[in-house]
Amino acid sequence: MSTIRVSDTVPSPTEDSHTLKEAFQGFGTDEKAIIKVLGARTARQRREIRDTYQQLYNENLIDALFSELSGDFRKAVILWTIDPPERDAKLANEALLKVIVEIACASSPHHLMAVRQAYSSLFDCSLEEDIIAKVLVALVRSYRYDKELVDPNVANSEAVLLHEAIVLYILGTRNFYQLRETFKSYKEKFKNPVEKLESLLRMVVSCIDCPEKHFAEVIGTSVIGFGTDEDSLTRAIVSRAEIDMMKIRGEYYKTNLVIDDTSGDYRDFLMTLLG
Repeated sequence: MSTIRVSDTVPSPTEDSHTLKEAFQGFGTDEKAIIKVLGARTARQRREIRDTYQQLYNENLIDALFSELSGDFRKAVILWTIDPPERDAKLANEALLKVIVEIACASSPHHLMAVRQAYSSLFDCSLEEDIIAKVLVALVRSYRYDKELVDPNVANSEAVLLHEAIVLYILGTRNFYQLRETFKSYKEKFKNPVEKLESLLRMVVSCIDCPEKHFAEVIGTSVIGFGTDEDSLTRAIVSRAEIDMMKIRGEYYKTNLVIDDTSGDYRDFLMTLLG
C-alpha cells in the first residue's frame, strides 16, 4: 500500500514542468515547490513530467535537479524522480550485496525483469555478469595457503556454508508463495523459524517472507543509535513509498525518530513520501 498522496485534480505535466522551472530560477531554489510537485506524483506522472520538461526546455530534469539541489535531499529527490527500474539498477550497480538481495527478493518478477533490462541499458552488461564478476574478483584477489594444513573447525563451519548454497538455489528458483509455505513447513518440522539461518541467507528469507518487516528494520537501524545512515534511510523510503510503505509504517511505528534524526528539506521530502 502506497503512502503517496495524489490529489484528485493533478496539474498537467506542462504545468508541473513550468512550476519546476520557476523553482529553479531567481535567487535561490524553491525547494518547497519541488517537494510539492514531485513528492505528490506517481511513477508514471513523474516520467511524464521528465519527458515534458525535456521537450519544453531542452534540458534533462535530472540534470537540473542535480545542479540546483545538494546533499541527502538531492540524492533522495533524484532517486525518487527517475524510473523505479532505473533507480534499482543504479542502486544495484553502486551497492553492497545486501541491496541486491533487497531488489531481487522484495520485488515483483515483472519489476525485477525491468531492473535487469535497465541495468543492461545503463551499464552495457547484464546484472548477472556484474554480480559474477564481483564474486570472481574476490577469488583472484585471495591468497591460498597450499600446504597440507587442516582446521576441523573451519571444515565444520564451511560445510554449513555449502549447505546454505543449496538452500539459496531453492530460494532462487521457487515462487514466493511456494517459499512461504516451505518456511512454514520448516518451522513445523524443526521447531525454529527459518529466519534462524545466518547472515545473507537470513536476509533473503526476510525479504521474501515479509518485506515490510525487513524495510522497517532498515529504517529503524538507520535512525537508532549514534548518527544516521542517510543512504539506507533514503533507499528504504524512496524505493518502497509506492509499494508497501503503509505496511512498513505498521511494522515501524516510531516515525517520530525519522523526524528527529533528519532536518530541513531532506526531512520534509521524506515525510511527504511517508504520507
